[in-house]
Amino acid sequence: MKLTILGGGGFRVPLVYGALLGDRAEGRVTHVVLHDLDAERLSAVTRVLAEQAADVPDAPEVTATTDLDEALRGADFIFSAIRVGGLEGRANDERVALAEGVLGQETVGAGGIAYGLRTVPVAVDIARRVARLAPDAWVINFTNPAGLVTEAMSRHLGDRVIGICDSPVGLGRRIARVLGAANPAEAWIDYVGLNHLGWVRGLHIAGRDELPRLLADRDLLGSFEEGKLFGVDWLQSLGAIPNEYLHYYYFNREAVRAYQAVEKTRGAFLKDQQAHFYEEMRRPDAHALKAWDRTRAEREATYMSENRETAGAGERDADDLSGGYEKVALALMRAIARDERTTLILNVRNKGTLATLDTEAVIEVPCLVDANGAHPVSVAPLPDHATGLVCAVKAVEREVLAAAEAGSRTTAVKAFALHPLVDSVNVARRLVEGYTAVHPGLGYLK
Repeated sequence: MKLTILGGGGFRVPLVYGALLGDRAEGRVTHVVLHDLDAERLSAVTRVLAEQAADVPDAPEVTATTDLDEALRGADFIFSAIRVGGLEGRANDERVALAEGVLGQETVGAGGIAYGLRTVPVAVDIARRVARLAPDAWVINFTNPAGLVTEAMSRHLGDRVIGICDSPVGLGRRIARVLGAANPAEAWIDYVGLNHLGWVRGLHIAGRDELPRLLADRDLLGSFEEGKLFGVDWLQSLGAIPNEYLHYYYFNREAVRAYQAVEKTRGAFLKDQQAHFYEEMRRPDAHALKAWDRTRAEREATYMSENRETAGAGERDADDLSGGYEKVALALMRAIARDERTTLILNVRNKGTLATLDTEAVIEVPCLVDANGAHPVSVAPLPDHATGLVCAVKAVEREVLAAAEAGSRTTAVKAFALHPLVDSVNVARRLVEGYTAVHPGLGYLK
């Protein structure tokens, strides 16, 4: 089975390959193709993968190419993990937004819109090429903003593109662990929303919803990441556990202030950190895997550090430093390839699951997965406060898609202005001016 990874020179690719090395079942991946526009980054990641596979018999063969069409032909599965504009683009997204006093995070608010406007045209081109060159392939989208990009690609690939994120799985795992579940992976997570905008409303262990017990116990509720991040009182008021990214909405002023105060934004930090790693990989005598492990550990430990500092949440729990998105992707791939039925929280077309959104809107919900793909599970309606936020953000995503399709600067301004975290039409106009000035990839907006 052939797996193509777009963005194959990306820093997190070894997580995927490392997970593949443990698979010995029939129907496993035998050939991995890495595609990237940057040949030097491809070479560095290929070295890490070679060291990972050094003592593993029958490790999947790895090839690398800068030719997209070559990478796509014959693929059974395609992981799309591109970053249009690179980490320099992310740092610029943050800087332009923060200068206007609004959030520049890569998936939320102004930063997420800018990233989406850069990424959607590229993702649509990829989707069209997949439809032509590998029509039977399944595309698993890692690329942020994951829900928006998945919806853009679904207009050309239908249900054969599925978006993934490890945030809901990590949240459910933390809750189950706190509640004393013997096997957190077996808990049923009642999670509903959009990517980076969802809530756990129930967590069933052995058929019993244990979330009310957690919400009623202040000590238990304050003992894990989200309890520390949001505060016990607010979680009890909500009657649900929000995805960590909702901290940017519920505590927006504090988050913006914290991001403005740091010496380096997250994007700038990762840009410098990864530049050092790829520079080290230019040395023929460098220990690739050791250097990558060291860099990854630092990356994970500093995740959302500004938010945790604002909330006084302290350091991340050691159990939350092991990543997880690669496990979700491989579980999804195996379920489809082998018809091993499972349940995963995924980004898929709504198909009536949430009555407040149309059938084509991509949402993030539990799905039953089999050889025919991912099928959203029927869920109860969201409460009014969550419905309002979901509908508002989905409307913004639709304006981003419309702006990208038409190349419309006016529609791009509308997308920024309608976002709940952008507080003025004039700010929206200045954001578009700022972003088009620093991003050549937004030159299509006229």
